[in-house]
Amino acid sequence: MSELVSSLADDDDEIVDAALRPKRLEDFVGQERVREQLSLVIDAAKRRGRAPDHVLLAGSPGLGKTTLAMIIAAELGTPLRITSGPAIERAGDLAALLSTLAEGEVLFLDEIHRMARPAEEMLYVAMEDFRVDVVVGKGPGATAIPLDVAPFTLVGATTRAGMLPGPLRDRFGFVARLDFYTPAELERVLARSATLLGVDLTPEGAEEIGSRARGTPRIANRLLRRVRDYAEVRADGRITRPIARAALDVYEVDELGLDRLDHAVLDALLRRFGGGPVGLTTLAVAVAEEPETVETVAEPFLVRAGMLARTPRGRVATPAAWAHLGLRPPPTAPTSLSLFDIDGDAASSGLGDTADAAFSNSGEPDT
Repeated sequence: MSELVSSLADDDDEIVDAALRPKRLEDFVGQERVREQLSLVIDAAKRRGRAPDHVLLAGSPGLGKTTLAMIIAAELGTPLRITSGPAIERAGDLAALLSTLAEGEVLFLDEIHRMARPAEEMLYVAMEDFRVDVVVGKGPGATAIPLDVAPFTLVGATTRAGMLPGPLRDRFGFVARLDFYTPAELERVLARSATLLGVDLTPEGAEEIGSRARGTPRIANRLLRRVRDYAEVRADGRITRPIARAALDVYEVDELGLDRLDHAVLDALLRRFGGGPVGLTTLAVAVAEEPETVETVAEPFLVRAGMLARTPRGRVATPAAWAHLGLRPPPTAPTSLSLFDIDGDAASSGLGDTADAAFSNSGEPDT
């Protein structure tokens, strides 16, 4: 296996990511509680000889939702059909897909919250009664023809569970919330990936990379590949702590995992706007990025790291942000934030739920 992955080392990163994915539940690192729960769901279904309940996987990008969907199909010994919410634009698209499923097949629907509403309503019936109603004709002469669907298991994945309608969410028999990984878990992920890639990674090197990976396996594997490149070109190929530090400095990833965009956002917020509050659009213009990029790429981790807060008046830097950049806050800068200062969505999530709170629209004015 290591030879296969090593031969792909210079190809597209997505191909390498796919090769690094664990194929069985026992090989999946982290998410201990979710693994145990999924194991029970799968084993019980196999004992009964029936398709398991529909599964909803919620969590931030890169935590293993797609990998778990593939593992579910592999553990059941059934085919896996993969699609995404944005790809299903009409109810007819969903009907065509469901009508071709074989009995017991697993359908993985990524970003399920972005599915079109007509298709979503059709999915309600398909999940519950294994039937779809195809409308033929238009106007008063339209006729609904019921079509039976083979029993299947839907595995839905979402980064924004709060956007799922209640009727759809309630039709999933098992809902799993994936948490961010601890540094120790990321070190295990990196050790496994290094073995498959044929990389000489020391425990200290793995610790250094894992501490900068934002609690996300996908980021950890990406950093490992970049550090491997540095070690092969500028060292003897062995990844030690000093080599990992030097490589990540080159790629502008600091000791907390902040990258170039994160630093640009913090620098603009602190130096140009005195720590805020400042609106999202204004902040995005200051760093020459689109508002959506700042909100969905940089802001979630900054909020989770406790360096940025969302208030009804705009984005505000926390004391931790001033300290991290080695700057002294002005006398007008807030020394602490209460729950009354923080945006309601973020406060209810403890500022850590990047899947729902940090991605939601706070509605503050663009000052």
